[in-house]
Amino acid sequence: MTAAAQMLETHPQDQGGIDREALVACIEACVECAQACTACADACLAEDMVADLRTCIRTNLDCADVCEATGRVLSRRTGHDADVVRAVLEACAAACKACGDECGGHADMHEHCRVCAESCRRCEQACRQLLSSLG
Repeated sequence: MTAAAQMLETHPQDQGGIDREALVACIEACVECAQACTACADACLAEDMVADLRTCIRTNLDCADVCEATGRVLSRRTGHDADVVRAVLEACAAACKACGDECGGHADMHEHCRVCAESCRRCEQACRQLLSSLG
């Protein structure tokens, strides 16, 4: 059992009918994607053609920040506001789509962009799955 799953399992407050499996998967995908995007931005900065990767770097950093915030919001279960959770998930899915598309455009030249694009797509899917389970 992962740390995210254990923390939700041991939380004294009920999850309020949220699909715990989808919630854990989304938290973990957000954490992974934030790390991948941060590392990809750094790798882009190390490339010889860094000027050509400005948009990718900015998109990576935006996505990393949104994923980190989403993971934190989803990890807090006390007094959650369903409308805020939905808005955060929508924003995260949008950031992940934008970053996945941007990195995907460089995936054939930069392996780090391929890895990042895959992580972004997994996170986008996890956000959408959790959104659909919220009703």
